[in-house]
Amino acid sequence: MLTYAEAGVDDEKTARALRGIISLAKATFEFRKGRIGEPAENLGHYAALMDFGSFYLAMTTDGVGTKVLIAEAVGKFDTIGIDMIAMNVNDLLCVGAEPVALVDYLAVKEPDEKIFSEIARGLYEGAKQAGVAIVGGETAVMPDLINGFDLAGTAIGVVEKGNVITGERIKPGDVVIGISSSGIHSNGLTLARKLLIPKYGLDYEYEGKKLWEWLLEPTRIYVGAVLELIEKVKVHGLAHITGGGLTNLKRLTDYGFSLEIPPIPGIFKLIRENGVPLEEMFRVFNMGVGFIAVVPADAKDEALDVLNRHFESFELGVVTEEPGIRVENFGVKL
Repeated sequence: MLTYAEAGVDDEKTARALRGIISLAKATFEFRKGRIGEPAENLGHYAALMDFGSFYLAMTTDGVGTKVLIAEAVGKFDTIGIDMIAMNVNDLLCVGAEPVALVDYLAVKEPDEKIFSEIARGLYEGAKQAGVAIVGGETAVMPDLINGFDLAGTAIGVVEKGNVITGERIKPGDVVIGISSSGIHSNGLTLARKLLIPKYGLDYEYEGKKLWEWLLEPTRIYVGAVLELIEKVKVHGLAHITGGGLTNLKRLTDYGFSLEIPPIPGIFKLIRENGVPLEEMFRVFNMGVGFIAVVPADAKDEALDVLNRHFESFELGVVTEEPGIRVENFGVKL
């Protein structure tokens, strides 16, 4: 049995350590007060929002994390760029913003033309799927600091002021809709790696795919699906299910959720079979649900119709008056 904290990632300890940085960061908001780009203090959760008159500029930053170690181990680098773009643009969607541009940051031990070329192909594919332009970037060669490479990026999007989605409109009785993930995405890889690779090796075959294929499956990009949903349906809340699993829903509202998750698929089933507690699974991984939309009950059918044209989507449950997240069919409370 292994937990995320035991694998080396203690989310609670990290949150405590970040409090000072977050406090100081918020104190800098006054530097733009009354000026173009003034931060919106009480808006945004997955992405920051800055005031540009009739619209907000949304901004987020993220990386690929320890998924890069899998890419290095098997010498396959053409999907990592998709992951980096996905992690950023999916977060922008959560405030109702349309992603428009991104800059990347690649830190390496030493330059390698083949690796750079493969990463670039992934970045292009990710940008194509997301409909964004890669407008710049930085490559840092740091042999004394980096062992291998790291890939991160910063993305911006735009949203008209009347169209910001914060979760404040969420109310009990609203319907929760899940959009399927493509697999593990780019979160929980530290736990998955340390649990599975020593025991099985990367070439281990599970349900017709090698372990490294399960772990390297690119993060799904939800831009087309969610932008169409926002255009056609009244949406009360949006959540990218990343690190923290279903607890990401707590970013949206103080109300609770009563959910039933589809059967545990693929890589998550293998992880569960190797002893990770169910509650920990739902706190760390997306469990087959990569993105969630909360809509009014009378918009459920239209929302499902829109989303299923893009990816398999399903009704997960409802918003409840009682706080907390309950996965009813697995007996888990978060």
